[in-house]
Amino acid sequence: MNRLVQGSDGRDWVIRAHMEWRKPATADDFEHDVAANPAPGIALMGVAVALGVVLLVWMPEDVVVPEWVPLALLLVALFFPLRWVLRRPWTVVAETEGDATGEKPSERWVGTVVGIFNVRGEVARIAKSIHKHDLPDFDGPLHPVE
Repeated sequence: MNRLVQGSDGRDWVIRAHMEWRKPATADDFEHDVAANPAPGIALMGVAVALGVVLLVWMPEDVVVPEWVPLALLLVALFFPLRWVLRRPWTVVAETEGDATGEKPSERWVGTVVGIFNVRGEVARIAKSIHKHDLPDFDGPLHPVE
């Protein structure tokens, strides 16, 4: 997701956002990060699939399954992957090369926003702040990087 914004001082800002596949490591999260690989999740998914197959194989032929049961099972199966996708952290970067006269220097602001719906709103707020005040909001998720 890219967006071009011009500040009132004449500088052109580029706002980029991209999804992170892993949650960025911070000092606070270091001791709690114990899952080194996805093996436990894959094993649990394998057990769930095996139990589902056993249930279908051993089901008597005269059992009538209502139409809503497979849909409910599909929703339950898709809940956690969908939640995972919608709650991924996004890295948002706002940067400028400076102005043509050299009076205003180049700047780079970086931050993290969680959730695809939150990132769209935050990029719009950042663009509005740059257009109005020539800089991203200091109270927002972005912070200047040297």
